[in-house]
Amino acid sequence: MTIASSASVSYDTNVKPQKTGPETTITESQYRSFQQAYDYFNAELFGQRLPEVLVTLQRHAKAYGYFSPERFVGRMKKEATHELAMNPDHFGRTDELILSTLVHEMVHVWQQAHGTPPRKSYHDKEWAAKMKEVGLQPSDTGAPGGKETGQKVSHYIIEGGPFATAFVKLESTGFKLRWQSRAAADDPVRKKKTASKTKYVCPGCGTNAWAKPDTALICGECYDDGDGDISVMEAES
Repeated sequence: MTIASSASVSYDTNVKPQKTGPETTITESQYRSFQQAYDYFNAELFGQRLPEVLVTLQRHAKAYGYFSPERFVGRMKKEATHELAMNPDHFGRTDELILSTLVHEMVHVWQQAHGTPPRKSYHDKEWAAKMKEVGLQPSDTGAPGGKETGQKVSHYIIEGGPFATAFVKLESTGFKLRWQSRAAADDPVRKKKTASKTKYVCPGCGTNAWAKPDTALICGECYDDGDGDISVMEAES
């Protein structure tokens, strides 16, 4: 199978104003924004060398986004393309931070196409070097001083770096992301699901457990088959 090539794609670095209004559906508006941002950063930070990908919105626990090579295949002809997923549950951040996640995943796309891809989900030195080149500092803590490589690595924006400069230019065109997930506290269904699970802590050994509210729990670690003390676990406020 072949990867969808960027050879036939032309990107305009002069960002066009976003279309809004009755003729633009919600789906078109949301996905067009990310496609527009992908094309823009591809031109500004990667020299238009990245292939086309399928940008998706996926809820993925503990991840702002992810990259999955050749995740989609053609139905009409023999071809494949990569998936670049963005997690809408983390869209409560600024547009700059959200798009820094997009570029983080675009660096994975670059490595897949032009570098040496590491084992699944690993962030190696080649990836870290490219991140810094485009203006994002890799860090496993998301803050200064963190490790640059590893299985789980975040980043922070380098002040005055290429990404920060490119974002200011993009923002000046009126670019804005318009939709995000409803916060759990404001969503009746997710709020009910969250409320159904209460964390309990043993005051003796610190063991944690989760159960429905008002459940009476005894710590099995402290009791130890009847040889220890009965320690009633307390609900964490």
